[in-house]
Amino acid sequence: MTNLIRWEPARDFMTLREAMDHLFDDAFTRPLSIRDGWSAPAVDMYQTDNEVIVKASIPGFKADDVQINITGDILTLRGELKREEEKEDKAWHIREQRWGSFQRSLVIPTAVVTDKSKAEFENGILTISLPKAEEVKPKTIAVKVK
Repeated sequence: MTNLIRWEPARDFMTLREAMDHLFDDAFTRPLSIRDGWSAPAVDMYQTDNEVIVKASIPGFKADDVQINITGDILTLRGELKREEEKEDKAWHIREQRWGSFQRSLVIPTAVVTDKSKAEFENGILTISLPKAEEVKPKTIAVKVK
């Protein structure tokens, strides 16, 4: 004996909510390793009274692998990691190490003195210190009492 099931064509279509759930699940729960190469590194930028500080997270890189350029008010970070040579005697089970190049450009929010800028690299964090130009530093005016 065979059971008959009523065919409802709408059941075969995914609802908008289900489609959005799949989209967000795929975008936020899959590991970054499914793509070859690097996406742009995570960056923090803030300013103090005297300088603009940029911190970029680029683990696995050496200082020689990274290039920093400032053109006008644009700070550009570039880097490249070479892919490990393929060896035929390996049978990969998981391969999540990233390789390739990245580029990230940021607008510097205020005028800076590029000649006095400094960059340090420690534990996968690149820290760039950009001294503010004198004309944009806050000035304190003393108030005299009469």
